[in-house]
Amino acid sequence: MEARTKRRIKRTIKLLIIVYCGLGIALWYLQDSLFLQPEKLKAGYTYKFQQKFEELNIPISENETLHAVKFFPADTGSSKGLILYFHGNKENIVHYAAAAALLTGYGYEVWMPEYPGFGKANGVFKEDRLYTNADLLYKLALKKFAADAITVYGRSLGTGVAAELVSYAPCKQVILETPYYSMPELAGAHFPIYPTANIIRYRFPLYEYLPLIKVPVTIFHGTADGIIPYKHAIRLKPLLKKGDEFVTIENGSHNNLASFSVYNQKLDSLLR
Repeated sequence: MEARTKRRIKRTIKLLIIVYCGLGIALWYLQDSLFLQPEKLKAGYTYKFQQKFEELNIPISENETLHAVKFFPADTGSSKGLILYFHGNKENIVHYAAAAALLTGYGYEVWMPEYPGFGKANGVFKEDRLYTNADLLYKLALKKFAADAITVYGRSLGTGVAAELVSYAPCKQVILETPYYSMPELAGAHFPIYPTANIIRYRFPLYEYLPLIKVPVTIFHGTADGIIPYKHAIRLKPLLKKGDEFVTIENGSHNNLASFSVYNQKLDSLLR
């Protein structure tokens, strides 16, 4: 009886090891589909945004083009400046058009770049490519706007891109909505039994960029965020310098912060 019990225990342990390893291998190979949810659009797709806009296409190589959309305020003759907006991991620019409408309502132009493999943007999604594209768009913006007239805004996935850019690029301020500590740390929050630092290919080490930022930083995060947990993002707060602000939105989730008065009141103070 004792020998039979030992055999059962050994079989159970062996099965658990197989399942653990199998899921770990799946996490390695399927991480793009877990963390990225792009929706491609045909090159000839016609945008139907409510506000005035202009498409921007900058050839980078034979097989890759930087695609972005410039959104304009209603009064194009009196723009307050520019907001470079780096969106999240879902679908494409169309999904984030409501954010552009909100921000142009303050009188700013909003330039929103697409990530490779999302929307009309071709190429392969790579962390370094996102940084390079952000730098390219920033330098293009400097031809029209002074650095102190540029606000950099990052949302979710885009917070890492925004923080990396502003870690060296002068601007007026940076706004980070639902940021993460780093991509491996975020994966660890969802898959705590795996060594995500060794599994996840993307780094986006926001915690490294944040202390390098010299301009004012404002962070928005909700306590009910199930995608980037609040307890994960709050680890960024000690990295903020004097004058920066971490705005906690009670009961705010990942996609509804703009529906809270505390978000809108703070945004008013930053952009009006």
